[in-house]
Parts: sequence; C-alpha cells; structure tokens
Amino acid sequence: MTAPRVAIVGAGLAGSLMAVLLGRRGFHVEVYERRGDPRQGTAEEGARSINLGLSRRGLKALREIGLLDSLRPRTVPMRGRAVHRPDGQIDFHPYGTNDDQILHSVMRGDLNVALIERALSFERVRFLFRTAFERLDKDKGIAYLTDEETGEELTVAADAVIGADGVFSAVRREMQRGEPADYRQEFLDWGYKQLTIPPAADGSPRTLLEAFHVWPGSERMLIAQPNHDNSLTGTLFLPLRGEGGFEALTSPATVERFFRTHFPDALGLMPDLVREFAANPVGTLVTVRTSPWSHGDKAVLVGDACHAVYPFYGQGMNAAFEDCLRLDACLRTHPDDWATAFRRYQESRKPHTDVLADLSAEHFTELRDRLRSPLFALRKQADVALHGLFPELWQPLYTMVSHTTIPYADALERARRQERVLRRVGGGAAALVGLSAACAVTWAAARRRHGR
Repeated sequence: MTAPRVAIVGAGLAGSLMAVLLGRRGFHVEVYERRGDPRQGTAEEGARSINLGLSRRGLKALREIGLLDSLRPRTVPMRGRAVHRPDGQIDFHPYGTNDDQILHSVMRGDLNVALIERALSFERVRFLFRTAFERLDKDKGIAYLTDEETGEELTVAADAVIGADGVFSAVRREMQRGEPADYRQEFLDWGYKQLTIPPAADGSPRTLLEAFHVWPGSERMLIAQPNHDNSLTGTLFLPLRGEGGFEALTSPATVERFFRTHFPDALGLMPDLVREFAANPVGTLVTVRTSPWSHGDKAVLVGDACHAVYPFYGQGMNAAFEDCLRLDACLRTHPDDWATAFRRYQESRKPHTDVLADLSAEHFTELRDRLRSPLFALRKQADVALHGLFPELWQPLYTMVSHTTIPYADALERARRQERVLRRVGGGAAALVGLSAACAVTWAAARRRHGR
C-alpha cells in the first residue's frame, strides 16, 4: 500500500509537530515555509515572539514524540508568579502545591528547531524554506507555491493539505473561499513589544529566575520569562494609541521617563532598553474563531489557523500541540475516511478552544488589574489551600488549565461548580477573607507536619 502524501503549510511549532507525528507513521510529508530555516538563524520572527510556557498539555506532546528529555536542559522551571509592587518589593505567588504544578519556559526558536530536527529524523519528511503558499485547489488537494529564491512556481498534489500557517492563515482563506464559513477576528486595542533582561556581568541572573515576572497595572503591563542562559525575555503590553500608549513613546527620553515612572525596578534590569525599544516592532494581539476547520478529505487546519487566542493564559502553543495529537488520533481511528477524521477532530476540539479564547481574554484582566488586590490574593490563597487539602475534590481553574489535560470547557464548568460551593460556604467578602485565612493556616500546618 502506498504511504499517504501530506503537504503541510507552515513550519512553525504546530506544523513541525504535525510533521513528526505523521512522519513516524511512514507518511510522505513535505513542509513548506515562507520564512528562512530557523536552524540557520534566518527566521524573521524573533522580535515579535513572546516566550513560551510549556504546561502539562505541551509536555505531554513532547513526551509523546520522545523530545522532552533532550529539550529539558533548554527550559527553565517557573514555579509561580513574581508580582512586582510599585515600591520595588516582589510578592511570590506559587502556581500550585507540588513540583508537578509548574510551567517550563522555553524560547520559541529552541523549541522550533528541536521539532524540525526530530521531524527530519524520519526519511520521508522534508522541509522547504523560502517557499510561499499562493493558492489551493481544495477539492483536489493541490497546493500552488512559489520558491522565493528562484521564482519557480511549484504545484504540489497531496492526499491532504494541512494549514499550520498561523493567525492570518492563507490556507484557511483559500479553503473557506466560496463556502458557508463562519469567521470572527477580534483585535485587542493593546499591542506588545519584546525586550530583554540580560544576565549580569558575571553571568548570573539579575532577578529571581525560576518565576514568571509580572509588573501589573490597569493601563500598562510588563511581564518577563526566564531563559536557560540566565536572561529573561520581557514583553511590554500597552494600548496602541493615546498618551499612555505605544504611539506616545517616540524618543529615548520619553521611553526612559515612562519606565522610570511606571517600572522603576525594571529599568535597572534592562541596560539596553532604549536601543531595544526603538529596534523592536510592536506586535498585535488577535483572537480568531472560525468554522469549518476542514474541507472534505483534502484540507484541514491546526493551531492558530483555526483558533488563535490572546497569549495571557499561556495556552496558545499548548492548545496547538493538543490539536496535533487529536488530529493524529482521529486519523488513526479513521484511516480510510479522512473526511470523517477531520470532522471528528473539529467536533472534539472547537468547543474547548472557544472556551480557551474567553479564558485568555479574562486572564488579561486578572494579570493587569487584580494581582495587587488583597482580596483577590486571599481568594487565590484559599483555592490553593483547598487544593492542597483536598487535591482530588478541589482544583483551581488555573491548575486544571495549566497543570492537567482536562478539556478546557470541562475545566471551566468544574471551576464554576466549585465557585458556587465556595460562595455558599463563604457568604460574602468578609467570610471569604476568613475562609481564605483559615484554609491557608490549615494548609501551612499540614505542610509542616509532613516536612514540606
């Protein structure tokens, strides 16, 4: 029997993982990417890329393909949030109650290169860079592309074309053209700019390394994630317009004054701030919801191409990896009926990625506005303490999303049930404070008894 032939458009994280999953099954896989080969340092994405936090879902995918152990030295554990107060003090909020409930920070480029190299370990997989997708014959599975170095036009006939080409997917556009398709795109009126906290002169980290750093504020927010070289990748989020937005920061003096006023301790961590701020572009933040995700048995979408979300829950990459695992499982279940496989894949994933989009938008408000609230901190403290005391009965929403593989919609429904219970027991803000304190004391005592 002839092995299936699949063309993947997009050699980012989802496209490369999909190449691994299909390549190990003996498929002929060709991956086409408009940008250069990241193994040669030619990818143009760097200054626009927010660092990634691998959660349980992403770790599961890497473990599945045998990549987790080799990649782990290039990751840094993030054991909780380091919340920077205006006076320069740092409050540490642990993510969970044990070492399994942490995130792992990884640079996008490192992960992408590892996935590409893993995919190329299979003899029937190859990558073609600097090759731009142009159009698709969705009924025949024929992709038309252009070699951007030679100008040669390529016609690729495949059993199926997989669109892994991101939030502004050209495959999605071609696949849905002329079809009764739903499409909704929501831009946040904020943007982001990537910055760097380099190691100190002696190579040590300038601040606490094993944490997700947040400088919250209702009109501005700065975050930073650690890297294996003791640097941290910072990301500044601001409104795109207005006096406090990116359009107002037009000179070295205004940038330095802005940081001195709003993030004084961060200013001391970024000696190259002014040059980097001028050099790095402002990225946009967008949510995409769409349907259908496939056309017959000839085309299907994965990752941001079918469900882009804001980055504030840190689940975009993790959700995309879940897509790939689920699509691969559906193809195994329906090896002779790819149309059904694609349909089952969407049915099993879309309700949950729609919920993730809502959660990601809500988490923006939490990070920006609530982290400094004492009542909010007590509420979170109660959640963690209850989970520590009753780990099987009580799981915070963040724990379920980031530290389990419970489907997103199921996690949200369970969290809402728990919230109703807590409110009935608490009976108001004052009681919530008391309950939070009692839970925290009980949990701390339990930890001491067990020597933890």
